Amino acid sequence: MDQERESEGGKVVLVMLLVLVLLVAGGYAAAYAFAGNKLPQGAEIAGVRVGGLRPVVAEQTLRDGLADRVDAPITVTVGGQPVELVPSQIGLGVDYAASVAAAGGERSWRPSHLWDYYTAGGDHAPELAVDTAALTQAMTNLAATTGHHPVDGTVSFKDGKIVTTSARPGLAIDPQEAAQQVEDAYLTELADEGVEVALHQVQPDVDNADVQKALDSFANPALSSAVTLDFGDASIRLQPRDYADALALEPHDGRLEPTVDEKKLIKLVDRAISDHGAPVPATVALVNGRPRVIPDKPGVTFHPSDVTDAFLSLVTRPDGKREMKVKATVARAAFTTKDARKLGIKQQISTFTTYYPYAEYRNVNIGRAAELVDGTVLKPGQTFSLNKTVGERTRANGFTEGFIISNGIFAEDLGGGVSQMATTTFNAMFFAGLKDVEHKPHSFYIDRYPVGREATVAWGSVDLRFTNDTPYGVLISAHVTPSTPTSQGVVTVSMWSTKVWDITTTTGDRYHFVPPKTRTLHTKDCYPNEGYDGFDIDVVRYFRKVGQSALDHQETFHTHYIPSDTVICK
Repeated sequence: MDQERESEGGKVVLVMLLVLVLLVAGGYAAAYAFAGNKLPQGAEIAGVRVGGLRPVVAEQTLRDGLADRVDAPITVTVGGQPVELVPSQIGLGVDYAASVAAAGGERSWRPSHLWDYYTAGGDHAPELAVDTAALTQAMTNLAATTGHHPVDGTVSFKDGKIVTTSARPGLAIDPQEAAQQVEDAYLTELADEGVEVALHQVQPDVDNADVQKALDSFANPALSSAVTLDFGDASIRLQPRDYADALALEPHDGRLEPTVDEKKLIKLVDRAISDHGAPVPATVALVNGRPRVIPDKPGVTFHPSDVTDAFLSLVTRPDGKREMKVKATVARAAFTTKDARKLGIKQQISTFTTYYPYAEYRNVNIGRAAELVDGTVLKPGQTFSLNKTVGERTRANGFTEGFIISNGIFAEDLGGGVSQMATTTFNAMFFAGLKDVEHKPHSFYIDRYPVGREATVAWGSVDLRFTNDTPYGVLISAHVTPSTPTSQGVVTVSMWSTKVWDITTTTGDRYHFVPPKTRTLHTKDCYPNEGYDGFDIDVVRYFRKVGQSALDHQETFHTHYIPSDTVICK
């Protein structure tokens, strides 16, 4: 009987325990079901209340709540100078999902999670999405525009003297340090107050000790005295003031290392050995009004590296040892005295003179063109180009503004008047019997030139070209007597060679007359002009072999002149 009662009592206790377990489990399940995956009731992220919200809703709430702050400019002050930086442009943003998860946005049976839901909360810092490379680069860019760079010490050479610059430290921010400060301040009260980034002293790569070392080891010895280059049969002595500009001290790994400008040095050496006969070709020139062969000069040739490779060592040697032997050979000129004599330039074969009215720009431009043409030697078969010989008409080339013909009227441009040289040279070529390759008469006739027998030039478009088609060389001489307010200028061009042809010419009558038009211009560069007719004309050149009366052949030059329009300026 007692055993039966004990058994029934045990069953009652077990049932009651089961009931209690079910009641507790039911309550826990109810608590879990109510909490779900919501964030703790009191949760905030960067001041945005997200407590009790499911993660998806919390993310959107957080986005909305931070919308006005997430990309608000951050004021960064460096050395008292404020700079505003936009977070999205420097790699800063918010990882909304991670921020919600960190604040408790998850579903879990853990008692601690359910306990936190009902009891925990508080404000959480947002989880950031940081592009570290972009943020560091932004701070590097900021460093480039703030503070000041250190100044390296320098040693240079100017006008044969040593010039030094003292080294000075700089001030700069540490990009990585600044990046961490900005990241830490983002979406905090510090961002509202501004971020103060410190400047740190930055030492130069080349300091004053490096400068002094460069002076002692190279600069001062280099300019202490002259050096001598011995080429065997010839030697040259170079003074410090001559070669100093070819030297330099350049920074490398915190040191000033000596270098030599090889082109400058070799140019200097070439000039120096010219007195000893750096290969000079023979030529023909007028001496006392007569053609004379100027003999070639043999010279010294050497390999440039034999000088440049050892020069830095040479200039640091002490007095008495500043001489260097250079392997050299004798070089002959490509065009020898014998070649020059074979040209047969012995007599004047033609000459022509033109005149021009006073104008200072004509004196300058025609005189400069004559200077460049004078002394030209054409070998058999060579073609003369006035544009190539004279070069572009620029101020650097010695020319100035003057009148030219443009679009049928007068206008101003650099080199105005050079066509006087073209016309004079053309006529000298004409009567020398050389081959006309290219010539263009002026668009309208200018009465100081021989009608139908004149030429103009324009850089890059119109040239005067002729070929020496004789078996002899041709020397061209050109001379200008400048004009004055009371006298005309005189231009004379002569050809010197061995005469091949006797040249005569005839000029036909003018025909196909075209009357001028009248133009009224309202531009500032208008120049009035009294117009005259245009016309056509033919000039014939007759070739007879020297000393013979029989005509060998003839050549006709046809010229069409447009009218020179009347120009009225208003």
